[in-house]
Amino acid sequence: MRNVASAYWIDTKSKILGNSTDTLQGILQDSLSKGAPLVTVILYDLPNRDCNARASNGEICCSYNADRTCDYSAAGDCAAGLNEYETTYVNPFAQVLAQFDGRVPIVVIVEPDSLPNLATNQGNPSCGNSATVAAYTKGISYAVTTIKAKAPHASVYLDAAHGGWLGWDNNLVAYADLVAQLGVAPLLRGFSTNVANYQPVGSMCPWSSTSSPTRNDYCLNGQHQSDACCADPCQLEAQWNPCNNELNYAQSLYRTMSATIPGFAPAMVIDTGRSGVASMRSSCSNWCNIRGAGVGLLPSSVTNASFVDAFFWLKTPGESDGCTQIRPFMCVYGQHRKPGERAARTRGGGVV
Repeated sequence: MRNVASAYWIDTKSKILGNSTDTLQGILQDSLSKGAPLVTVILYDLPNRDCNARASNGEICCSYNADRTCDYSAAGDCAAGLNEYETTYVNPFAQVLAQFDGRVPIVVIVEPDSLPNLATNQGNPSCGNSATVAAYTKGISYAVTTIKAKAPHASVYLDAAHGGWLGWDNNLVAYADLVAQLGVAPLLRGFSTNVANYQPVGSMCPWSSTSSPTRNDYCLNGQHQSDACCADPCQLEAQWNPCNNELNYAQSLYRTMSATIPGFAPAMVIDTGRSGVASMRSSCSNWCNIRGAGVGLLPSSVTNASFVDAFFWLKTPGESDGCTQIRPFMCVYGQHRKPGERAARTRGGGVV
């Protein structure tokens, strides 16, 4: 595992500039000095970050509490937070990429979980209030536009959660509509899926759409259950979610995006950093420090799906989600904390 490449999470401003390989600038310089192998980085510092679970609270807020945590209840247009994000995080991030554009091959994964939260968690006041909506929509649009202007050779993938989250037809359509509204599709290579999650890669089913042009009914209603592509460790098919694995989800995501945005043919990258054991949990809503999860497929561009560019290790294998100091323990979307306990988790950054 020490010798297999994984992504770098640039999830604070302090990780952008510098000469060490703890910084974006140092990582790219190191790559250039070693023959310019591919560098994959994750842009992750939106205002009001992680609005639903609130387990990866970031350093930029639309409104600050006295202790400098985010006041998710405060409405508004997030003008101050967006200005901070754009001027002190996105702009220097893009300027560093510009220094190496065309000299080092670069992949950028944009803001994991953020647009998926807007698509499915509007009922949560932390996600549905005007400030968070403005932060995510305007922030992501600015980030994608700025990065592609400064580093046109970079391959940019917008995060699309995973099949156990957006796999339901209504969720996926809501997400696709959001992407369409942002107007950034022409700048995207495509989407990242399963970032820091446990969904199995599986195998892809034949497409059989009988009820909705964007839903594959091949495994639903008890059909084809002996086929390997219908294996369903999280019991999603019984809930009318056909995206029981990430290849099936990638297929649905591709078809939904192409139907929603004419002419858009996105490619996907799938995180396989901790999806090696397909049956380690019974519910896809369990996401934190799952016991018995193993590393999955090695990073590779051989995916057996024309619209899947690569399997990557995006979440560093073995790294804690930082939910608790007590074992054994799992947290489900921010539940099961002690009263007043604030989760100490940063995706890709270990425990703080």
